[in-house]
Amino acid sequence: MKLLIKYMLIFLSTGVLAQKKPPSFEKTMAEPIVYSEGLQPDAKYFDGGLPHAVGVHNYQAFRANRVHPTEIGSDTGWTYNHQPYLCYWNGKFYLEYLSGQFQEHTPPTRVLLMTSENGKDWSAPEIIFPIYDLPEIKTAKGYLPAGTKAVMHQRMGFYVAPNGKLLASGFYSYCLTPRHSPNAGQGIGRVVREIKKDGSYGPIYFIRYNRWNGYNETNTNFPFYKSSKDPEFLKACEALLADKLITLQWWEEDRGKDGFFTADPGDVKGAAYFNETITTSKGAGKALSFFHRPDNIVVGIWKNQWSALSKDDGRSWTPFTRNKTLSPTGAKVWGQKLDDGRYALVHDQTAGFRNRYPMVVMVSDDGHDFDRMFSVRGDIPLRRYQGIHKRIGAQYFRGIVEGNGNPPGDELWVTYSVNKEDIWVSEINVPIQGHVSTNVDQNFNEVNDIQDLTLWNLYVPQWAPISLVEDPNTQNKVLELRDEDPYDYAKAERIFPKSKKVEIDFDLKTIVSQQGHALEIEIQNQGTGRPIRLRIDKRELMFDRHQVGPESIDYKVGVWANIKLDIDVENKIYNVFYNGKLVRKEIPFANDVAVSSVERIVFRTGPYRGYTDALFAT
Repeated sequence: MKLLIKYMLIFLSTGVLAQKKPPSFEKTMAEPIVYSEGLQPDAKYFDGGLPHAVGVHNYQAFRANRVHPTEIGSDTGWTYNHQPYLCYWNGKFYLEYLSGQFQEHTPPTRVLLMTSENGKDWSAPEIIFPIYDLPEIKTAKGYLPAGTKAVMHQRMGFYVAPNGKLLASGFYSYCLTPRHSPNAGQGIGRVVREIKKDGSYGPIYFIRYNRWNGYNETNTNFPFYKSSKDPEFLKACEALLADKLITLQWWEEDRGKDGFFTADPGDVKGAAYFNETITTSKGAGKALSFFHRPDNIVVGIWKNQWSALSKDDGRSWTPFTRNKTLSPTGAKVWGQKLDDGRYALVHDQTAGFRNRYPMVVMVSDDGHDFDRMFSVRGDIPLRRYQGIHKRIGAQYFRGIVEGNGNPPGDELWVTYSVNKEDIWVSEINVPIQGHVSTNVDQNFNEVNDIQDLTLWNLYVPQWAPISLVEDPNTQNKVLELRDEDPYDYAKAERIFPKSKKVEIDFDLKTIVSQQGHALEIEIQNQGTGRPIRLRIDKRELMFDRHQVGPESIDYKVGVWANIKLDIDVENKIYNVFYNGKLVRKEIPFANDVAVSSVERIVFRTGPYRGYTDALFAT
């Protein structure tokens, strides 16, 4: 399917925020983060029924494919892909992620790396940390013969050292069974390697062994970092080891009692529940994220609502406490200071513990009180491959850690996995907001790339791309949505001022290749309301009310058409004009949906799937 949009007209301030001081250190120790708006997601919807953040571009960086792999050097595609990390260095984005053949906690595993000039178009993945052969492992809990493959784990990705070196990091461990956990201190150790400016890689070294498990320089497959002959690499490693804020990310996999860590979340009440004999998302000290408040206090955020404060960049911490107003899923939470001076939390604000949706961004002016929440992504495709622990949804969010680069522009960049199969990147427009006040008058000749469409929300799978192309007949730029993905669709959404009466006028050309496929156009509010639903197939423009009437009209594909919608929300009706002619009058809203206003238009190359199955809404 292909859709071209030439023009759209809808009739009806930004800047850096002056820093707002949070409450005092003492007043925020008991609950470092609060969410105060009161709006909560509806578990029946993948977007939670929340207002959509304006100007979010969701790009699929990697699409798992078992039969036709894109991973360099792989004969078979690996379909468990998870725990990505992101940085920006030397004018490029770098993204690394953990990969397994088909499911979590099951050997073999490896870590792969992709790069991008713009955050939208990504290179094919390369193996940066390969499969690792374990020695014989005998414990009271089980046995693994020598040669068993390691299970890797991800709690840190990149480190840009003070001397400019870029280090990638990974952790080698093992699981006695897929029901066991690799991140409870029983592993081999943490490895690093340099990523060089020319795209080559340095050797792999262990930077910290789990020595209390018996692993050291004599019985592991890579050398200790101190054996390197590169003095600048050694300086980078020493700087990393000395950074107590960065290395606290390692605690969960390491669990060392040698004084290396400045906090021991294992001492937190209830943390003992998490151990290597059980796979659980519970426990404290898991997956640290952090940011500096306006008063330079560090806010540490872990899974499961845990948080703490530090006055000295991670050298000491307040007692761990819970942020009770967050509703996590046992997945990672990302916190970051934005370029406009505000703060963002990206996580799954779930209405039930098991579902890893909706993906939301919360916004704060002071790093303590988060008083706005918006949906970042409401599109969750079907899971294509079977595997244990493969939760549905977007999850394990990571942005760019402080010190690991800042791309051009003010956007918030976040990477994550979807269904633990595919790797995605979101480019979120800043300032983050859920409404617009300016009428839409979109001429695509005025922009050079879809990344310039900063007020559009775009959902861009690899097999359903969106791009700006030139109309061969007029040489005008148009927005093109293609779709060759049997499991997904392309979607372009534009939020407009909240309206009770509005005219929406656009030109489009559709090329539908298969009978049964259709372009869907919807007018929605900034919640769950979808009062207007149009469908265009190979022959007809239809008005989807799930009833016999109104009758469809003939529609000619392959040529430009003008469609105008005259919408009256108070009377729940709309008129349709086709190439300037009134073709249907006073069509009732779909299913007599009652909304107080409309606020967004959606162009989608597949059917609506925002309503969740009850199985995943518990």
